[in-house]
Amino acid sequence: MTRFPAHFRVATATLALLALAACSDNDPVATAPPPPDTACDVLSSNGSVTVGSGLPGDPAAPEPASGYRLGMQPVYAKTYMVVTANPLATKAGCAVLKKGGSAVDAAVAVQAVLGLVEPQSSGLGGGAFMLHYDATAKKVVAFDGRETAPAAATANYLRWIDDATQQTPPLPNARASGRSIGTPGVLKMLDLAHQRHGTMAWAELFTPAIDLAKQGFAISGRLAQAISGSQPQLVHDSEAAAYFLNADGSPKALGTALKNPAYAETLGTLAEQGTKAFYSGPIAQSIVDKIQITASAKDGSPITPGKTTLADLANYQAKAREAVCIDYRSHKVCGMPPPSSGGIAVAQALGVLENFDLAAHKPAAIDLYGGKPTVMGVHLVSEALRLAYADRDKYVADTDFVPLPGSGVATMLDKSYLKTRAGLISPTRSIGVAPAGDLGPVPLGVDKTPEGGTTHFTIVDKKGNAVSMTTTVESTLGSFHMARGFMLNNQLTDFSSSPTDSTGTPIANRVAPGKRPRSSMAPTLVFQKNADGSLGALAMGTGSPGGATIIQYVTKTLVGVLDWGLDAQQATAMVDFGAANSATTNVGGEHPNVVAADGGINDPLVQGLKALGHTVSVAAQSSGISTIVRSQVGGAPSWTGGADPRREGLVLGDTFRP
Repeated sequence: MTRFPAHFRVATATLALLALAACSDNDPVATAPPPPDTACDVLSSNGSVTVGSGLPGDPAAPEPASGYRLGMQPVYAKTYMVVTANPLATKAGCAVLKKGGSAVDAAVAVQAVLGLVEPQSSGLGGGAFMLHYDATAKKVVAFDGRETAPAAATANYLRWIDDATQQTPPLPNARASGRSIGTPGVLKMLDLAHQRHGTMAWAELFTPAIDLAKQGFAISGRLAQAISGSQPQLVHDSEAAAYFLNADGSPKALGTALKNPAYAETLGTLAEQGTKAFYSGPIAQSIVDKIQITASAKDGSPITPGKTTLADLANYQAKAREAVCIDYRSHKVCGMPPPSSGGIAVAQALGVLENFDLAAHKPAAIDLYGGKPTVMGVHLVSEALRLAYADRDKYVADTDFVPLPGSGVATMLDKSYLKTRAGLISPTRSIGVAPAGDLGPVPLGVDKTPEGGTTHFTIVDKKGNAVSMTTTVESTLGSFHMARGFMLNNQLTDFSSSPTDSTGTPIANRVAPGKRPRSSMAPTLVFQKNADGSLGALAMGTGSPGGATIIQYVTKTLVGVLDWGLDAQQATAMVDFGAANSATTNVGGEHPNVVAADGGINDPLVQGLKALGHTVSVAAQSSGISTIVRSQVGGAPSWTGGADPRREGLVLGDTFRP
């Protein structure tokens, strides 16, 4: 072996050390690469996937609509989270939060995308209710973007073509006529909330929806189902038919790439000019023109026009109202005031349930899907809901027109009153149809007008501000009329079509000029209750679509978390159960823990309820609950999110796997 002189070996070693030092000082390869940024991606045991990427595991990939998605897990995030009914909308909201935007900023972006990818449920041509929590001010405010009846509306607007000369129903029916379309309010409401709580530029918030409208998106299972089911009505509107139907009149199918340049143009105008461009000018004129249309585009058959004018749009005002809050055990639960009945009804149900030990009746065999509710748990919740609906049906409407009895909300949520109502509940027999409470000499008839449609999303931003927002065009695809790339609502059918009941007694929810129809939407925020009774830390946000059944979906979710200790996903996924004020109790037969075959004859929950005198329906329920709950993971504060397995929803945020 060759040996080099000692001085040569020393020199060589010195050069090697110098070279190593140079690499350490200057070579970037020596620095460990940062971990990949997976915020706003979907995490799994196999890694992460970006929504809309088209890669395996992409939740935006179109799939046939199913009654219930199995295997959904709770999602955990460190500081911010968004849950919506559509993956592309969730992605848009999460991107805003990731940039540091506020919960309201994210809500604007989410609504713009939902109006594109889920037009069957909500959009610019509809209305909404938002509950907002300001973490700095520690204050909850309710924002009202409910549609209004036109100034020319009469009490018989929905049942007669003309009060004096043509006392026959609108054609082809109230919903598909121009009479059902209220002055849209969602944009004005978002604008009002953004002026108070937005941090990003208004125009920037529309970019994701504009890009998606131009590039196109794949028709999802639920949208495909909505188009197919509405095809006979869509053919009568030229814009709707051209957008949703093929050239031969057949419905566009699942997975079809859908572009909406008209919607992109509308959003671009709103981004540049603000909401004034919606409530006046060419967009407003297009809305009025469509409301006043008189004939079908398909066959010329008559359509009864609505009486909305440009002045109705120009005069529309969104409103900030005081939230409806009630103490429930160790929490404060806040919801929407009238014209929504949701906040009062949910609060009344909880106020009644507070008189019972619900924790003793939690579900059995708790699993990913919330376990199997007990007979007594479902019985008590359903009876409390019957009592709440009884008061709702009689007393609640737009309080700008018809006041609540007594001292208003305080009277209806009085703890002694609710304790008296709780005394009507028997542990051995269903009340069937509950009487409304005696709240004084209020001459009002009962109104059980059905509702439909809707979507819900829940958002928490990095600073702890929160939005719980339910938004709607009423029924699936609203009135079937389209303008400038968006669907127009049929919200006015939420009014009672008759101004009086069978005895001639006035109904609170009757039509009047400028009035807002009663709603059941129940966006809800829950807080810890401080020792002095004041509002504590935000604990939970939730809400759901589902028409008048929303009140049931929200109540069961709140009970699931607050009384039964379920996590956000379990409470959201749990069997949908409850009752309006009728003998029928709902037990959602789509749920894997319900044996719905043959009317539930082999299901112990169904049979147990029947033994208590309930008439039980196991029809599939279609909630779309979006829930966020404050949690602790490894001693660190976090958020847990749940999306309803009955729809196409998704939870995103700065997520992690515990």
